[in-house]
Parts: sequence; C-alpha cells; structure tokens
Amino acid sequence: MLTPDQATDLFDRLRQHCKCDELEVMIGGGAFALTRFANNGITQNVAEENYSLSVRVNLDGRTARATTNKTDDESLKRVVAQAEALARVQHPDADMLPIPTPREVELAAGNVPEDAPGRYFEATAGITAGERAAEVERMVAAGKKRGFTAAGTYATGVQVEGLFNSHGVMQWHRQSSAEASITMIGGNSSGWQKANSPNAADFDAGELAEIAAEKARLSADPKEIPAGKYTVILEPAAVLDLVGFMFWDFSGLALLDQRSFLNNRMGTQLFGEEISITDDAYHPLQSGLTFDGEGMRRRQVKLVENGVPKNVVYARASAELMAKSESATKVGRVEVTGHGFAVPNEMGEAPMNVVFGAPKNPKTVNEMINSTERGILVTRLWYIREVEPYEKILTGMTRDGTFLVENGKVKHGVRNFRFNEGLIHLLTNVEAMSNPVRASGEESFDMVVPAMKVREFNFTEVTRF
Repeated sequence: MLTPDQATDLFDRLRQHCKCDELEVMIGGGAFALTRFANNGITQNVAEENYSLSVRVNLDGRTARATTNKTDDESLKRVVAQAEALARVQHPDADMLPIPTPREVELAAGNVPEDAPGRYFEATAGITAGERAAEVERMVAAGKKRGFTAAGTYATGVQVEGLFNSHGVMQWHRQSSAEASITMIGGNSSGWQKANSPNAADFDAGELAEIAAEKARLSADPKEIPAGKYTVILEPAAVLDLVGFMFWDFSGLALLDQRSFLNNRMGTQLFGEEISITDDAYHPLQSGLTFDGEGMRRRQVKLVENGVPKNVVYARASAELMAKSESATKVGRVEVTGHGFAVPNEMGEAPMNVVFGAPKNPKTVNEMINSTERGILVTRLWYIREVEPYEKILTGMTRDGTFLVENGKVKHGVRNFRFNEGLIHLLTNVEAMSNPVRASGEESFDMVVPAMKVREFNFTEVTRF
C-alpha cells in the first residue's frame, strides 16, 4: 500500500522535471478486491492494486492536467511534459487562481475538526478472498433455504488519496471499505439489499440476505393495481436515489450559471419544515475525503434549515466570482467551503457528504406502515432520469420489492410502477421520517438519509413485471 512518504517522494521527483510556474499532483488508488456471485455460486474473484498520478501545471495564466499510473523516472518526466504541452495551447484564463498556499488552506478551514473519525480499519483492510467467499456462502444460504436464487457482490479494499502542491500544501487520506449487494430472485418476485461502510463490522451480509429473501417471498405473484397518486413509504435506499439528483444544484457555480433549481429560491420556504440537510464530511456515518480537489479542507455547511435553503458550497474560484456578482446578497454566506472538484472542470463544486437531520418525532418503517390506511411500500428505485430541471421532476421505476399497504399491514406484492415526481413536491409532502442511516443505492452517492412517508406520490403507469 502506498504510504505518505512514498507519495511525497513521487511528488519531489515530479518537481525535478517541472518548468512550470506552479505544480499540483493528486495521487490516488489502492488495493481492491471483489467476489461476484450468480445462480447461487461464485462466478468471479478479482483483485487489483493500482495508483494514478494526476499532474496539473500552471503556465502564464494557463492550466492543464495529464495523468499516468507509471512511476519510473521516464514516465514521470513524460507526464509533466504532457501537462505543460497541453497548458501552452490553452487560452489564458482570467479567472484562474494561483494554486493555494498552506496559509490559505488554514484560514479557509475555520473550525472544522482535525480529521474524520474511523475511516480506516485494519480488520476490514485485511479481509481475504476466503473470508469474502464465506460471506457469499452466508448470503446464498439465506436464499437457498427459501428456494430463491441469489446474485450479487461482496467487495473490500483500501483507498488512499493525496494532494501535494508546489506551495507546500500536503493532504493525505486513507480509508478501508467493505460492500455487500444482493438480489434474491424466485419466479416472478425479487428482493434486494445493499450496504457499505469503512468498517465491515458495521453491517451483516447474512442479515441483508435474509431481508432480501423475505422481500422476495412477500412479493411473490404480484398483483396489478392502477397507477395514480398514493401515499408511499420510501425505504432509505429509495430516498437516497431520489434526493441525490438535487445536490449538484447546491453549488455556487450552478447558481452563477443559472442552472440550479435554487436560483431565485434561496431563503424561501421550499420544503417541509422537518427537512434540514447538512454537508458534513466529519459525521460518524459518512466516508470519503475531508479535503477537495485543490487541497482545501471541507467545511460543515448547513444547506437546508427547516425547509429553507440557506447555503450552497463553493470552490475557491466560484466563491471569488460570486463575491463579485450582483447575486451575492441573495444566496446566503459566500465563502470557500472546500467542495471543489479537481481543476480544471466545468462543474465547480458539489456537496458530497450529505446528512439529513433527525425529525422531532422519528418513526420506524413498521410504524409508518402501521399508520397507513392505503399506500405503497417501496424498497428501491432504478433507471431514474431528470425530466424538468427547475422543478426537479424525475421519472423512474420501482424494483425488487414493491408492496401494497392496507389498514396498517403489508398485504401483498404489486407490479412495479413508473413514476413522475418532483423533488420539491416530494419534500413538501413528507408526513413522517425515520432516524437517518447510512444508505446505499444504485443511482446516487451514499448519504445519511431517513426512510420517508410521503403523500400524493405520482405513479404514472404499471410496468410489465
């Protein structure tokens, strides 16, 4: 595994070849392994260790980047030369900022914690192929005893990310990871579950499989009910995959570009009063880097408070542009928050460590079911696409466990639905929420989100399965 000292040595060797004004290097990679299974048996086991070096140079107001995964001297010399050659043919960028200094990083960080807790676990990093196979065996066994066929993955690894620049900024992050995903299939029904964490002990793959198998059992012989507006109970994975579509808009550059659904809505009562959202890279249920693509420390940012959008996140350049803009007084606090992507890029920044606040009176999914006279329980969603960006209307389908709820009980599985639903409408019509949990889906990045009970969710048609 690449160490900070080895990464520093690579940066020093790259500097020897640089004729540029400023140099920045991002070093990332790690050791990853995955065991895949289908039809109740392991079909693939792969392992890889690889590291990439992404080299950015600044030359007379021009910037460019080149990448390599080779670390011999000739390859390091070549990648710097490539970045410099690309920079020379760029047009000068009047808005390009110098690479940050350690003092700038320190001042912009404010009062953020020194580091995030619990992102590397030796036991998780050391999981072997045999141990992954044993977890797969447990997942498959949960389905076999009910007559289901299991498919999915169990993956583990260690990731390192570092950023070094010629002004002396040095950032380093190491994280272990484990992830289990399983689908149970039986005739005309299916069930699904997924979880991941830096610590493999945070979830039980066998328990996930038991839940998936039970969903497959309950959804057997699904009945067709008409499309329409229903009260829905969205499990956390379904919530995650919906709300994930709005956080690219919580960006200073998106506001400046007039491509955010928050344009002309900052500071207004946009969602229900129970909706509060923070971006917090230091939350104990979060994972990932605590610095951004320029080495700035990520701040904790209150995005939404009691249904009112309060702030967006900023990279260095976006904050400077917004401060000069006539819109600056209308968009909340304007300051560097450490959420930028690697420069150059067209997106600017986005919050990537989203945490929903706990409701005043949390309800479990079972309690939501018990309080529902008639509604639909949704395990997960898929094939989600944005239909209308300003109202944030999405379309997609339910999958792997969709159920009719009547008189406070799950009655039976139903044929899946296509939906057309607006995120503003959805987050205004929330009737109940659970305590937030770390959730994983397939359409968005991991977040800390609750399950939600929502009225008048719009199902537009019944699918064929």
